[in-house]
Amino acid sequence: MLYAWIARINLRISACVAAGLMVIFIMPFSQAYTNERDVYAINSLYGALGSPPLPGWISNGGDPCVEGWQGVQCMDSNITGIVLNGANLGGQLGDELGNFTSILTIDLSNNNIGGGIPENLPVTMLRLYVLGQIIKILFLSANQFTGSIPSSLSKLTLLTDMSVNNNHLTGELPDAFQSLTGLINLDLSFNNLTGQLPSSMGSLSSLTTLHVQNNQLSGTLDVLEDLPLKNLNIENNLFSGPVPVKLLNIPNFKKDGNPFNTSVAPSSMPPQPSSPLSKAPPVPGTMPANSSDGPSAQQSAPPGKKKHLSTMRVIGCVLIAVVLFIVVVLMVIFCMSKYQERKSKRGELYKSQVGRVSKGSKEPRSKEHFIMPKDEVKEPVAKEIPEERKREPEIDTRITVSLAVPEETFEKQKEHVYEMGGTSILVMPPPPVEKVIVNPIAPAENIESPPPEQICPPTSAISFSVASLQQYTDSFTEESLIRESRLGKVYLAELPDGKLLEVMKIDNVTSRIPVDVFLELVANISELRHPNIVELVGYCAEFGQRLLVYKYFSRKTLRDILHCGDDLNRKLSWNARLQVALGAAKALEYLHEGCQPPIVHQNFEPANVLIDDKLAVRVSDCGLASLMSSISVTQQLSGRMHALYSYEAPELNESGTHTDRSDVYNFGVVMLELLTGRKPFDSSRPRVEQHLVRWASSQLYDINALSKMVDPSIGGKYSEKSLSRFADIISRCIQQGPEFRPPMSEVVQDLTRMVKVAEAAAD
Repeated sequence: MLYAWIARINLRISACVAAGLMVIFIMPFSQAYTNERDVYAINSLYGALGSPPLPGWISNGGDPCVEGWQGVQCMDSNITGIVLNGANLGGQLGDELGNFTSILTIDLSNNNIGGGIPENLPVTMLRLYVLGQIIKILFLSANQFTGSIPSSLSKLTLLTDMSVNNNHLTGELPDAFQSLTGLINLDLSFNNLTGQLPSSMGSLSSLTTLHVQNNQLSGTLDVLEDLPLKNLNIENNLFSGPVPVKLLNIPNFKKDGNPFNTSVAPSSMPPQPSSPLSKAPPVPGTMPANSSDGPSAQQSAPPGKKKHLSTMRVIGCVLIAVVLFIVVVLMVIFCMSKYQERKSKRGELYKSQVGRVSKGSKEPRSKEHFIMPKDEVKEPVAKEIPEERKREPEIDTRITVSLAVPEETFEKQKEHVYEMGGTSILVMPPPPVEKVIVNPIAPAENIESPPPEQICPPTSAISFSVASLQQYTDSFTEESLIRESRLGKVYLAELPDGKLLEVMKIDNVTSRIPVDVFLELVANISELRHPNIVELVGYCAEFGQRLLVYKYFSRKTLRDILHCGDDLNRKLSWNARLQVALGAAKALEYLHEGCQPPIVHQNFEPANVLIDDKLAVRVSDCGLASLMSSISVTQQLSGRMHALYSYEAPELNESGTHTDRSDVYNFGVVMLELLTGRKPFDSSRPRVEQHLVRWASSQLYDINALSKMVDPSIGGKYSEKSLSRFADIISRCIQQGPEFRPPMSEVVQDLTRMVKVAEAAAD
């Protein structure tokens, strides 16, 4: 009986196990692939955002992982990421984020999302040990968020990167950082946060980058002194007290704009009475016989000693007055001597400037660069200027001598203006200027009075005003938007004469680069002249704005043609793809080997390869690599994630340094896109085919596999020999070691030979 009972129990257990296994295996085929709870959460988020026009997204139901909703990343049946950076989103986040079961990344930066950051953040534990706790990356920067940072932040124990900069957040920081020991990058800058840094920040044992600049934070920085920080920016706050010595050793530490007190803290003992009489002990024999006289009678000193102290005090005051008088006299003499010395130097500098202008430039870069008739410059006349000219000075705007001066001293330097033959010359105070360059004459419609921060750079680029660019771009409306880059948006501008330009409006964070740095960048970019590089014609540096103005070339990019179903894709034959690759290669060759010093692009990808209707090619964003270091933590990490799944060379994971050979790697990936028509990373494909380089690199030497990899839109109109040579160039460009990749000049030679053979065969 006992054995029979045990057997029946075992039979029931087996039946239950079998039923459970059947449910596990049958459920994925009997319902939507994406986790139902994730579908509910993303539907709620979509509704809270105002149901924007996002490809694939719907407000009720759907299958985000199978249907490939834009910006949605999945692992198996779970949503693991939502990346919608710069998608022009509005609305709010809603209160249903906590329903996501497995999300690792939320990147909604550079949008117009408002409301508060919800307390109900996704903190559910995923059962797969591979992913660990939810939310590792949270990017909400450059939006319209208000309110305070939620205290539920403490539940995101595996958070590694977080940025909420450039919002309207207020209130004090929550004391909720004690469990965030894995947090590496934190950006809270450009908000209205107040109060002191919470003590729990001392638990951020992995924090290397902290940006809290441009807030109203106060108190001391002691809580940060034991953190492994390498990048700390606390500028423009209300921090006080001495700066901890350990923080001064941080490699990149910015602290200007705070009322720090670097003196020794005063003693906490109560102040002692300043009068010597109160400290003198009572002298025996002088105490009044009657104790009812009180303490005042006990503290009185003998008349003789009192008179002596009064005399000493008078003598001390006289001595102090004499010393002060002598110091004042010496200071007056010193100031007078300095004034005479500065006046004489100013006269010498004035004469030197007159000589330079009258002599002119010895080696002008072009005929248009230096225009100054001889009769325009006259010797200064040593006579008094009439009163009417003092009231209304006449300034000839045809010739402007530009000096590279710091922005903060520009207002002071405006006082040092001398008149010379009707020409206005701006003279910089000592030290003397080393270089004076006369700008070319700009069209009358483009001549604007520069604002206080703007100083004309030594370049032929035209200075545009913000007002004129707003007029030409229809106030930077979405209808004028051509494309977006990692540095900002590009708008189409139409001048009154019908000429077309394109204006890159550098984003809010990067636009805060100092004006002198920006103008130096403009001068360098304006020197780039190549038929395959977009030409810079002007700039704008008014009112904190940083804009670059280029000659208009085309709205279409190689990315649009290959991956967005552009009609031009049907025209992109095999020979046309060879021409596109050659044009882009020549642009990189010019940057690497035709410029001194060489220029590394750092952001070469199909989105920066412009193509017109005649299949001519020009590369954009050349010479802007220095701006990459100015962008916010959010943008750096977002761009890093983008590159990790697409174009980033392997060595950047270790060194983090871009070289010309990392550009070569990027070019190899772009050639692979031209060959296959595929994206560098495509989550909608089978797992083994999602990473293009990994999937294709092992098949580049097999002609049969190559034939299957070719973009079907080409229609088989190519020779096997040409295909094999193209694959060989790709293979050399995407080598793991940078030393094994060829220089761009070698790539240009190989592609040139291929194009000539293809043209000969076509004839």
